[in-house]
Amino acid sequence: MGEKTYFQPLTKEDKITVVLYRVGIFLSTVIISVTAVLGAMTVFGNYQANVSSLTVGILLLVLYFSVGLSVFFIHLYVGKFHRILKRIYYAAIAGLIALFLIGKGNPGAPLFGVPPHGSLLLIPLSLCLGFIAAKEAFCFQLIEGYILAALMPSFIVFYALGALDQRSAALGFAIIALLLVLFMVRKIFMPIQYDIGDKSAYQP
Repeated sequence: MGEKTYFQPLTKEDKITVVLYRVGIFLSTVIISVTAVLGAMTVFGNYQANVSSLTVGILLLVLYFSVGLSVFFIHLYVGKFHRILKRIYYAAIAGLIALFLIGKGNPGAPLFGVPPHGSLLLIPLSLCLGFIAAKEAFCFQLIEGYILAALMPSFIVFYALGALDQRSAALGFAIIALLLVLFMVRKIFMPIQYDIGDKSAYQP
């Protein structure tokens, strides 16, 4: 995990898990970027995006699924960290269920209310994605990963408390999306063995 040295031949399982991990990063970035573009067009371009509750629900489900791919297939030397990350993800799933229940089938209602307190339920998901970004930043000097790890949950808190107006929220979300794109592009094209490292050093 996080090693550029080629320690041992990769198995088929090694290759599949790394690909799934990176697919999760890619899909998460796509969903967040598309949402950020729609938000920016609505706020700055007077574009009325007629996004149905069904569309919002599908986007959220795909986002949670993609983050889950990365959470479950990440390669970490310390098993305790992976277990903690999985627990945070389970909390994120509970938050997603709560969004659907509070919004009575429309998860966008709690996210775009006035003030949008329901957005606090996204914090566990942002912590999962932030952990992944910070791990990559630590291993491969992807500095934007550290910025994302701090920025994403902070942005959600300020947004949920109503501290950001529409323009500030759209701009902040766009910055997060741009950093994610940079992070994703720099990560997914790395050689596969970088994510495996020395398998003899893995701890249960």
